[in-house]
Amino acid sequence: MANTIHVDIVSAEGEIFSGTATMVFAPAIEGDIGIAARHAPLLTTLRAGEVRVQTEAGEEQLFYVGGGAIEVQPHLVTVLADTALRAHDIDEAAALTAKQRAEESLKDKVGAMEVAEAQAELARAAVQLRLLEKLRKLRK
Repeated sequence: MANTIHVDIVSAEGEIFSGTATMVFAPAIEGDIGIAARHAPLLTTLRAGEVRVQTEAGEEQLFYVGGGAIEVQPHLVTVLADTALRAHDIDEAAALTAKQRAEESLKDKVGAMEVAEAQAELARAAVQLRLLEKLRKLRK
């Protein structure tokens, strides 16, 4: 128990994960971070990306977060995500459609706000598709 950390991943839809882990990796706004037991307290924002949780059993669980915040205490990590999904729950068809829609919006380049929204949507879709590809490789 001394080398573990409790992890809670929640979003507006509800709790996605709650359990113990030996290591957590998250996409902080300034760069990816790794968190182990007895980590120094930290509070930072998250960008859209992949959260990896290494469990005591040695397996790795993958989650998509669409941004949010992470609070780290010596024996607790809380991820408060804008949106969160288990990697295996990502809808590949929806991610591909979102990617295509964002690429088309970027071609039109109507206004700065629309370009920023299209870039953000493209980034979210790209992260989801990369996570699905990684999940496929892990299953082989």
